[in-house]
Amino acid sequence: MPGCRILTDSGIEGFGYTGTHARLASDKLLTSCIGEVFGPLLIGEDPRKPDALYKKLSSDPPTHWIGRAGVTQMALSAVDLALWDIKAKDARVPLWQLLGGNPANKIEAYNTDCGWLDRPLDKLVDDCRKMIEEEGFSAVKMKVGKADPQEDFKRVEAVRKGIGAEARLMVDANAKWDLPVALEWCHRFVNFDVTWLEEPLWHDDVQGHASLAEAIETPLALGESLYSVDHFKEFVLAKALHYLQPDASRCGGITGLLQVADLGLEHGLPVSPHHGDMMQAQIHAVISHPACNQLEYIPWTLHCFEEPVSVRDGIYQIPQSPGAGTTLKSDAMEAHGIRL
Repeated sequence: MPGCRILTDSGIEGFGYTGTHARLASDKLLTSCIGEVFGPLLIGEDPRKPDALYKKLSSDPPTHWIGRAGVTQMALSAVDLALWDIKAKDARVPLWQLLGGNPANKIEAYNTDCGWLDRPLDKLVDDCRKMIEEEGFSAVKMKVGKADPQEDFKRVEAVRKGIGAEARLMVDANAKWDLPVALEWCHRFVNFDVTWLEEPLWHDDVQGHASLAEAIETPLALGESLYSVDHFKEFVLAKALHYLQPDASRCGGITGLLQVADLGLEHGLPVSPHHGDMMQAQIHAVISHPACNQLEYIPWTLHCFEEPVSVRDGIYQIPQSPGAGTTLKSDAMEAHGIRL
């Protein structure tokens, strides 16, 4: 999990991170971009002005000439998260309060950790059912994308029966299909009351998603692999999606996520951020923005943070500590080989 730690002359530390789910080589590219490209541009700047620094870092020639997506945008995301963490810590308030959030907002958590593609059918159904009946979640998400689509639909049907008619069910294909396969099969999701179908096609296939959105009744969701508000705007204007799913660790941090949320609000589209190990900071943006009322829940990295997010009866609890919630525990840094 590559990221950054920014230390101010007043002694405040800001933490931000990103990630590729890949191997060390790609993570080195990210840390190199953070330290060698963005780091020097931050020296002497006021870290309490993340909006201004975002503009500087995203338009300065060192990043302009090597692209505004992928490595550069993910590195910028980590820096932006750390800067917002600093600004909130300096103000001695949780970030959601700094952003004007209402602590009475109830943010739904939908659980994805029960629905992985490699789980046998009986375990898949049992795990999803437990999240609804025992853990208090009102929504779960399961993966599809088996070699035979018929197997996918048997699994979706079984999960729907297992969790009951009242619980909401999301389905995520992780870009496993092409358009002909999707057109042949995806109309069947309506039979199982699926809230959304996520990433049925390749991540940046605008026209393919637009064609599919026109052909089926089930709403489409995507965005975890889009890197800026401009990318999202292409899909929105093409009527190619119904739920926007930005990931703050990829789309430009809190600044980028809020830009996407503003776009969703402008076009009347709900914004449900992708998990991406960034529940910690994203919950603050979700609490504060009227286009958001939901956030994915996967608890893999909660043990790494000083104030991990928590969910009770399917609702995120409001963070109370100053900052963005991204401060790492010292033992977690040691365990993951992070050197400061």
